[in-house]
Amino acid sequence: MSGAKRGGGLLVAGTTSDAGKSVVTAGICRWLARQGVKVAPFKAQNMSLNSFVTLEGAEIGRAQAMQAQAARVEPTALMNPVLLKPGSDRSSQVVLLGKPVGEMSARGYHGGRQEQLLGIVTDCLEQLRGTYDAVICEGAGSPAEINLRRTDIVNMGIARAARFPVVVVGDIDRGGVFASFFGTTALLSPEDQALIAGYMVNKFRGDVSLLEPGMEMLRGLTGRATYGVLPFRHGLGIDEEDGLRVSLRGAVRESVVAPPVGADVLRVAVCAVPLMSNFTDVDALAAEPGVVVRFVDRAEELADADLVVVPGTRGTVKALQWLRERGLADALLRRAAEGRPVLGICGGFQVLGERISDEVESRAGEVDGLGLLPVRVRFEREKTLARPSGTALGEDVSGYEIHHGVAEVLGGEAFLDGCRVGSVWGTHWHGSLESDGFRRAFLREVAAAAGRAFVPAPDTSFAALREEQLDLLGDLIEEHADTHALLGLIESGAPAGLPFLPPGAP
Repeated sequence: MSGAKRGGGLLVAGTTSDAGKSVVTAGICRWLARQGVKVAPFKAQNMSLNSFVTLEGAEIGRAQAMQAQAARVEPTALMNPVLLKPGSDRSSQVVLLGKPVGEMSARGYHGGRQEQLLGIVTDCLEQLRGTYDAVICEGAGSPAEINLRRTDIVNMGIARAARFPVVVVGDIDRGGVFASFFGTTALLSPEDQALIAGYMVNKFRGDVSLLEPGMEMLRGLTGRATYGVLPFRHGLGIDEEDGLRVSLRGAVRESVVAPPVGADVLRVAVCAVPLMSNFTDVDALAAEPGVVVRFVDRAEELADADLVVVPGTRGTVKALQWLRERGLADALLRRAAEGRPVLGICGGFQVLGERISDEVESRAGEVDGLGLLPVRVRFEREKTLARPSGTALGEDVSGYEIHHGVAEVLGGEAFLDGCRVGSVWGTHWHGSLESDGFRRAFLREVAAAAGRAFVPAPDTSFAALREEQLDLLGDLIEEHADTHALLGLIESGAPAGLPFLPPGAP
């Protein structure tokens, strides 16, 4: 960005959750990085069970780590200073600058703590602005949550503090996108409205010319332009912020590449446990040609699975109870007895052990695990945040750890930081399956135990696939957004108090 002012920026807001803020933010970061701009992502406050550990040992949202990769920079705690990890419908663990500082109810957080954090998040943003040419901020939910505006630090609160222009993204696939744009703007105070530069349509299918009359009418009503219409794209596969929603029960992640001729398809079932965290661990499996990954919540859905994964969870004891109530625990015991593969990751690893002592997360005390691995788990108040590396199955492997449970391994064959007994594996390491050689070696073991003629592709690179996906996001912005206008917003700062016209105004 030749001639760009140092420390410019933009806030990407959305009409709703899942409107596409993360995608657009990542796309803008990749587009700018390809222009030679030193750019960083930022999300003041994130609520997510999908998190990542930075090199300095800080826990941040995985979406911000992905956006940092899109920007081709190393993620840091400055990019996501506040992370909320839900533990129930009413409370969350508060992670501040990468470290947990305690549990807090929603009422307690919005009742005072959130306002106290505004100075911290603005300081982090200013540090980024002092280092990078541009900072692309992502909002949360909708900027028009008028019941929470007084304590807002992630949408218009941070935009007003930084004097950043705001582009509002709407998902047209849901319908009502023009009403959502108009209503979002109308609900804001005049001071906040003054920062709304315009809109961006996401997930459009069809002929863009059909939208043009609506965009012109919207401009007449609000005085604001639409900065782009991004087409719907299958298979983006970027890291999501939140756990799978109920509407996604049975969701399938399938490789877009066919398996080699004569090779079997490998079927993976992931138990959709409550408070599921870092379910992105299985994305690397789905990237392999011929692997189909399905999220399940019924025992019968495990019957045809060649591998069952019990993923991470923010509620290990709750997940254990859920597995038992649904008959999934008995199905896992039968699988193990039959020598059929099971993999437990983090909380899923803890579930497979003999006993859990928890006075921290659930405060349930001593609880019997499934007893499939010779492991006893004790929950500590200090959270383990690490970026380990080593070897397993004869291959180099690396990952990251995020857990309160400390595992005492009493037997079995060593497997990463956990163990293996027959066809049952367990480890605290998230992200280990992204190591290509290790993933292929693991899948060969799974296929052998399952009696499948599955052959892992020898040249599948998960890192390269992720780069392709990030480039696709950059392409969406470069090809379908008004990049000249976006660049002007980023360089010049907040718009000059655009008027807002009520319905029916000339």
